[in-house]
Amino acid sequence: MSTPEVVDSAQKKAPLTEVVVESDIESLNYSSNNEEEKDYFFHENRLSSALKSRHIAMITLVGVFGTGLFLSSSVSLSTAGPVGMLLAYIMVGLVVGANQMCITEVACFMPVTSGYVKHSEHFIDEAVGFTMGWCDIYSSLIPNELSAVAVVMSFWSDLSPAIWITVFGLVVVLVNIYNIKWYGEIEFFFGCLKILLVVGLILTGLIIDLGGVPGQKRLGFHYWRDPGPFAEKYTTGSLGKFAGFWKCVSSVVYAYGGTQAISMLAGETEYPRRAIFRAAKRVFYRVFTMYLATVFILTLIVAHNDPAIATPNGTASGSPFVIAMERAGIKVLPHIINAVVLTSALSAANLQIVKASRTLFALATKKQAPAFFLRVNRNGLPWIAVGFACLFVPLCYMSVSSSASTVFSWLQNVTSSNILFNWIIISINHIYMTKALKAQGYTRKDLPYKFYGTEYAAWFSLFFAVLFLLTGGFPNFIHGNFEFSSFFTSYFIIPLSIILYAFWKLVMKSKYIKPEDVDLKSLFADIQNKPEPEYPKLKGWQLVTLLWA
Repeated sequence: MSTPEVVDSAQKKAPLTEVVVESDIESLNYSSNNEEEKDYFFHENRLSSALKSRHIAMITLVGVFGTGLFLSSSVSLSTAGPVGMLLAYIMVGLVVGANQMCITEVACFMPVTSGYVKHSEHFIDEAVGFTMGWCDIYSSLIPNELSAVAVVMSFWSDLSPAIWITVFGLVVVLVNIYNIKWYGEIEFFFGCLKILLVVGLILTGLIIDLGGVPGQKRLGFHYWRDPGPFAEKYTTGSLGKFAGFWKCVSSVVYAYGGTQAISMLAGETEYPRRAIFRAAKRVFYRVFTMYLATVFILTLIVAHNDPAIATPNGTASGSPFVIAMERAGIKVLPHIINAVVLTSALSAANLQIVKASRTLFALATKKQAPAFFLRVNRNGLPWIAVGFACLFVPLCYMSVSSSASTVFSWLQNVTSSNILFNWIIISINHIYMTKALKAQGYTRKDLPYKFYGTEYAAWFSLFFAVLFLLTGGFPNFIHGNFEFSSFFTSYFIIPLSIILYAFWKLVMKSKYIKPEDVDLKSLFADIQNKPEPEYPKLKGWQLVTLLWA
């Protein structure tokens, strides 16, 4: 990948007090790389800008609050115990928060479709963007979330799972195929449902714990004392407790997955810089606060050695919240939770289609995918890319066959480690953006939006994301615990990314972009050419919008 010619230090920094008009941009000494950048932004401008801040916030929120919290938390509790589970959520939450700061700053500086894929091309190397993009597409084209719908529906119906896959598969296709605004409004509605459910779970759990249910004694911190704060895994003593905690960390990573979706639709958002920044701030404290509150309440009302939570079945009947509340005599809750879990699965399936299609669009602008993926309909939606992603929906039928389900399970699990790979690249993107700013005479004050201390948060999130990825399959290295399927799915992303990176470097001979050669001028010019008004201050009844905006 060619890089722009280096200008002298006096010209490196365009004055940010003036608006750079189009003629100024054309007068700059652009190389072929800049022509590619202008071509990319041309295609970006063809997309719809129908999404608003509330849509971006809720799309990110529904991508995080899912089966990991409502159903899989039972496995985390039985693996690590109450204190171990709570510490795991705090630890991973801090890493996610640091990573969120990184992606927000870079996305506000360069708000483009499939953000972090394009960011890695712009700040590091075209081969990194190619690698990340195709890893994302691979993980998103496997419709594992849609297959979960059939399992959730089995709570209510004995009909063949193939029927529900067909019905909800058509729903997912219809939601995505015409207008991005439909998708935004549907996800906004699902997000509101999830917030209400989480708040309801917290309040109900607190009532149970404090003895507010007739005939039930006050629990308090009883389960923290008996059977104890930590569970032992693989061995006994302190080492067994640490092993249980670290195994729980691996599970919690995937419960937080989806936060990076905040930059995915920047190219289809009205005033993307301010929308992303506001959504990032509010989504993180909502996710972190609500996650910790929910997990904390859960540890108070269910014992980690309760046999009912050891083997979840994928429906509401296996949820630890349902188990606790059924024992308290609350009968209707399982149906409510199962309904919201159903919306979670549908939201995640929608997000997979969106992620795959927008990444295909982004790669096509760089000639790393066929050019026909750039076609958009009259509503500014990349319909061919969306249609291609929808073609893989029938893979869900593999989960119906007992023989094919094993293969499909492998494909599902392989996609999980891609979350950590995303976090790693997101951190590196920010590190290289910071290097480029310093090399060209800019400071962090020149960024349109920023958080305090993000230059350190990037290294923090990078270290732990790498650590989580390398140790994610650690049980396979314990004598007598090796399983090839577990080992393969934990580490397949590593050789896959190396092969893709090497392919693009050797075939296309892309070059690493030096910090002083990164094209920052066009980004600052775009900021000045597209000023975004500040949000008006909320007054009176408008304060209610803080719940979702």
